[in-house]
Amino acid sequence: MSTLREPCVGRFRQMLPIDLKEILSIERRAYEFAWTEGIFRDCLRAGYQCRVLETPHGFIQAYGVMSVAVGEAHILNLCVRPELQGRGLSRRLLAHLLELAISLQAQTVFLEVRLSNQRALRLYASAGFCEVGLRRDYYPAIKGREDGWVLAKEL
Repeated sequence: MSTLREPCVGRFRQMLPIDLKEILSIERRAYEFAWTEGIFRDCLRAGYQCRVLETPHGFIQAYGVMSVAVGEAHILNLCVRPELQGRGLSRRLLAHLLELAISLQAQTVFLEVRLSNQRALRLYASAGFCEVGLRRDYYPAIKGREDGWVLAKEL
């Protein structure tokens, strides 16, 4: 399957309810504490910016969820298919979400990230995000809870 070895450039589009089966499959493989179908459906219903990056043949490579209101954007989920990680897709998805936030007149973007997620922390730092807070016991973990950094970027 060459699609898994070499991701295509692809295109971004709005996430649709019909995508949720595939997105949930990716989410469960990417995260120990995955979002539920209900969470994704609520985000779609609320009108959040739910985007997928897909190949020309409709193969979902990555997806992101962001809320935007009153000059602020919050990146709630950014996920790349596990077998395609490390190929620049998360950087491309993040750039797309930041451009979308700008187009929707957000001045600041926020997100939370696990302290243990060093890969994500490096990505966000390289994109200009700064630590602005710490949420104690924010994330579920195998042995209790894990803290999360609150990061922000001025647009």
